[in-house]
Amino acid sequence: MVVGVTVISVEVTPEPSRPVLAAIPTPQRARRLVVLGDSTAVGLGDPLPRRGGWRGVGPLVAAALGVEAGGYLNPSFTGARMRCVLTRQVPAAVAHRPDVALLVAGMNDTLRPDFDAARIAADLTEVVHRLRETGTTVLPVRFHDHSKVFRLPPSLKRALSARVAELNAAIDDVVAREGVPCLDLDRLPGAYDLTSWSVDRLHPSELGHRMLADGFTRLLAEAGFDVPEPVSLTCSGGVEPSAAGHFGWLVLKGIPWLWRRGREFLPYAAVIMASSFRERNR
Repeated sequence: MVVGVTVISVEVTPEPSRPVLAAIPTPQRARRLVVLGDSTAVGLGDPLPRRGGWRGVGPLVAAALGVEAGGYLNPSFTGARMRCVLTRQVPAAVAHRPDVALLVAGMNDTLRPDFDAARIAADLTEVVHRLRETGTTVLPVRFHDHSKVFRLPPSLKRALSARVAELNAAIDDVVAREGVPCLDLDRLPGAYDLTSWSVDRLHPSELGHRMLADGFTRLLAEAGFDVPEPVSLTCSGGVEPSAAGHFGWLVLKGIPWLWRRGREFLPYAAVIMASSFRERNR
């Protein structure tokens, strides 16, 4: 006897594929910040009321990142060169174990007779390496052409511009080799506006420091850090120096500084000027 078998075909419709959502990384919270470098890192140009010292880029970045007072360290000092940062500031920074280190140094080197771009690059590399060992994100700067701010005579302008270009080339090499973020001051909007500079034209004004802080925090956001309170470019909390204050600084600080640095820089500038003279008279 043959038993018939009925075969029932069931068509199964596959479920539509669900899109795979990429996980969005949570921004990293910076709890410890260190600022290294020269007088700009100290905050000169952005005085606080009642002779309360200087504010500047460091506290502005700390406020933007939400870094509390105990997490902020600034061992920078006026006149510091890149070697000073390495030997005198980095040890304190390493002990602080920061999440982020801002570095503003190198301009003082350009005005010295022993300027050595290769040595600056080596020192900057060592700064980056030592801080990276503690898990720190290091943000150096490459510099604007400060001769445009000083309004120097053409020959002196060429001399200072050439030094800054050498300095930037050294910084660029380190930044490319080490893969660190770098704030290009030459590309900051308004970098050459006089409102961005204090009366001495050596240090940023309050607006200039805010521009620096805004540039740093934008880079940090791109690097994955949380910036809960973006930096405002509206000036507040600082002090606009009076005309008497301007004059006092110029007489007591500015002219002596320019005299010292000018004597050291002039031999190099003389070589540039002589070279320019020979080229024009060929």
